[in-house]
Amino acid sequence: MFVQLLINGVLLGGVYALMAVGLTLIFGVIRIVNFAHGDFVMVGMYMTFFLYSFFNMNPYVAIFIVTPCMFLIGWLINFFLIKKVVGKPAVVQIFVTVGLSQMLMSSALMLFNADFLQVPTSYSTKSLHMGSLLIGVPQIIAFVISMGVYTLLYYFLHHSYTGKAIRSTAQNRESATLMGVNINKIYMLTFAIGTALTGLCAALLMPMYPVFPTIGLNFVLMTFVVVVMGGLGSIPGALLGGLSIGIIETMSAYVFDPGWKQAIYFGVFIILLVVRPQGFFGQIGAEEL
Repeated sequence: MFVQLLINGVLLGGVYALMAVGLTLIFGVIRIVNFAHGDFVMVGMYMTFFLYSFFNMNPYVAIFIVTPCMFLIGWLINFFLIKKVVGKPAVVQIFVTVGLSQMLMSSALMLFNADFLQVPTSYSTKSLHMGSLLIGVPQIIAFVISMGVYTLLYYFLHHSYTGKAIRSTAQNRESATLMGVNINKIYMLTFAIGTALTGLCAALLMPMYPVFPTIGLNFVLMTFVVVVMGGLGSIPGALLGGLSIGIIETMSAYVFDPGWKQAIYFGVFIILLVVRPQGFFGQIGAEEL
């Protein structure tokens, strides 16, 4: 049973990690804490649901539509909203992103009511048998795709010119500007990539989770825990943090009760902050992608 729970936790944590990578990328580069990140996942889940409902589109095929759409939405939100608060006091940035979160949540509630909507695919309840272990097919697919995208993103950030420009902006925006990097374009691209990752995660989660207007609140709380546990601005830390939260959530739901899982991982989170406030890979006073 322990091995079964461990595998389930790792598979779920892979998607959590990819979701957190988008948030840590935005924070590491733009220095904005995006409280609407979970609601972007909610928007992507609704997109995936309606593509399935109207066009009978497989959620994994919908990735190729939802992800670019969320990239465009992120680009527009940055252009009309986020770039106007870059460099402003933290309280201004927080109220702007919290307000955006409330607007998206309320809009979804008015448009779609509070009903739980699901995508009942043929493989939603299928499992692979490995001896006495049962591994869900949607969980395997979501984990493999998440790790593949994580690897591509890591390679992009470390081996492409644009990726290096993003990392240099995160490390020192003044020096990056002096080296010819257009930081405004980097900010816009970074926010769009982070938002696109929420769309990708949304499509991966739809075969496993129902969508409803307030689901983003659950995701944003979990994502912030992952980001801080891994170390603010650290993409490898987001990966380790996501896997850790997936395991803690799965174990606590089995040992105690599903209703206790958030309380358990928040308790672990508080203990970690006391012991190591900078997180797994963070450095006090520095952010690094």
